Formats: sequence, C-alpha cells, structure tokens
Amino acid sequence: MHVLHVVGARPNFMKAAPVMLALDDRQHVRQSLVHTGQHYDANMSDVFFSQLSIPAPDVNLEVGSGSHARQTADIMGRIEPVLLERRPDIVLVYGDVNSTVAAALVCAKLLIRVGHVEAGLRSFDPSMPEEINRIVTDRLANLLFTPSEDGDENLQREGVEPEKIYRVGNVMIDSLIRLLPSAMQCRENGAPKRYALVTLHRPSNVDDPATLKIILDSLLKVSEKLDVVFPVHPRTRQRISEFDTNAGKLHLLNPMAYIEFLALQRRATVVITDSGGIQEETTYLGIPCLTLRSNTERPVTVTVGTNTLIGSDTGRLHSELDKMLDGKAKSGTIPPLWDGNAGERIAEILCQLPFNRNLDAQRATVA
Repeated sequence: MHVLHVVGARPNFMKAAPVMLALDDRQHVRQSLVHTGQHYDANMSDVFFSQLSIPAPDVNLEVGSGSHARQTADIMGRIEPVLLERRPDIVLVYGDVNSTVAAALVCAKLLIRVGHVEAGLRSFDPSMPEEINRIVTDRLANLLFTPSEDGDENLQREGVEPEKIYRVGNVMIDSLIRLLPSAMQCRENGAPKRYALVTLHRPSNVDDPATLKIILDSLLKVSEKLDVVFPVHPRTRQRISEFDTNAGKLHLLNPMAYIEFLALQRRATVVITDSGGIQEETTYLGIPCLTLRSNTERPVTVTVGTNTLIGSDTGRLHSELDKMLDGKAKSGTIPPLWDGNAGERIAEILCQLPFNRNLDAQRATVA
C-alpha cells in the first residue's frame, strides 16, 4: 500500500508525523511526503521535520504565498503530475489549509482515494477561508478521521455515510505527548516566572491595522498585571513598530520551533491566542486559554477543556484575566481519545481496508 501525505503549513507537520511514524511500523506499506511549500520558513519547516522525526519531503512544490485562489490553483497544477507519476493508493490530507483542499480536488478528479485527518470540524462561519476548505475536503474524502464527537455529528448532519467516518482522536496531541519530555528539558532562558503567552496569526487580527492596534493596547494593559510573552511574525512586528505605543513593555520574540514554543506554553500562566491548534494544546496541558475569536471549530475545547471565547470584547479579556489571577480560572478535562494513540488508530484502519487495484484502469483513462 502506497500512502502519500500532503503537508503545507506548520500545523500539518505535527498532524502528519504521528501517522507517518505509525505506518513506519507496518509491513507492506511505503510512504511519500509532499510539501507544497504553502508556508515556508526555516523555523516553520526544516526544523519541524527534524524535531518531529519525519524525513525530508520527497517532493517540495515550492508554491509560496499568494491569494487563496492563486495559491490553491498553483498547488493543484503542481501536484497533479506528482500524483500521476507516483500513483498512490491513498492520499492523506491534514487540517484545513489551501494545500488540503487543493490536493483533495486533484485526487477526486484522478480517482485517487483521499483520507482527511481532522475531519468534521466546523466553525459555522462561512467568512473563514478555512471553513470552505473543511467543507469541500470532507465532501470529497473517502475516509474521514475525526478528533472528537462533534466532528462525527457535523458530518452525519451533512449527509456523510457513517461507514466513512472514523473517530480516532487528536493527532496534534499525539505530537505534543511525544515531544513534551523534550520541552520539559528546555531552559527558561530568562523568561518571566509568570506570564501570558500570546500568539496571533489570523488575518482578521493582524492584517487590519485598526484591529491590531486595539489588540496591542489590550496586551499593554495586560502587561500591567502580568508579563506578556509574544512570539511574533516579522510582518506583524513591522506593523507594531509603526504604532505610537510603548511595545517595549511586551516581550516580543522571533517565531519559534515547536519544542521551544511548547516549553513556553506549558509554563504559561495563561495563553491568549487566535489559533485553533493552541486551543487544543492548552486543553491537554490544563492551561487557561483566552481565544480572540467569536467562534471556534473546536468547541470541545470550550465545553470540556480550558478554552474561553473572548471575541473582540477587550473588556471581557480583562475580566476573565482578573478571574484567573484571583484563582478562579476555568478548569477542564482532556477529551476522550486525546491519548497519544490517534496516529496508531489511523494506521490500523488503513491497513485493514481493501484497496481495489481495478481503479488503476480508471485512473489511466482519466490521465
């Protein structure tokens, strides 16, 4: 069985690694790894492959940045000849980035099976490009690997056949559990004893100067009560430098590799973020999380975990922070199947499925 994995952005690497490692232990399985180059940065790509113990990509499409339409089209155009040449039995796509939906579209037209890892998540916000990617990918995929019960329910409500749905747990948490011992060995390197860890990446928060200024002013107010540690993208750092504010009160850091960031996260007093993956990680770690979004595609982090949705309500941000500093932080539990074995479950399912070689003739006709 030939399994081809498609990754393109930083979170994809953490999700693919557990599946690849689990399949390495199976007989009669060979794997290929295609990196679309959707997001490329030494800290976001090369170091990740090393830290996650996965091989360098067999193919790098080197797509780079661009509009959603241009980037998706470029990935489709560049991945098609790779799939025709390598002829995988199944392609695994991860998460909700443009690489995910682009690969799924090409596979569907070439009659190549698609498995979607992290299927069924919904924010119910059609203004989010990721939501469109999730819906389209889930509609095209042959196998849907969900991380939690809400994913199953969303897919069933949309009419997906139950036999396509497999609840396997959270592959992102697999990587966290495996790398947590290494993160615990990281030195503090002058980090404050107590701090709020901040991550911002959503265009709605960092690309609009007015919104970013409001968030920055709120973080400066937070820094009066608690040190603020903020690994910040260079583009966002440049925008911050243009504001007439004393950003020197914040601990602005360069983007970090995963283990170093995990070390910061596990020691944080609170995390303030707009990231979906960090909502999950803080739930597993038991760290209070204040999410600067009005919705989430990971509601289990709110209903079961430590996450609280703040939206753009800066008043609520400070009131929730005050509650937490007063010892009244929201407590949570770890969702079912977030146990470090999701990758093994996916590998077991793949190895038990029959693969019909008669599709080869149909693929040749399409090609």
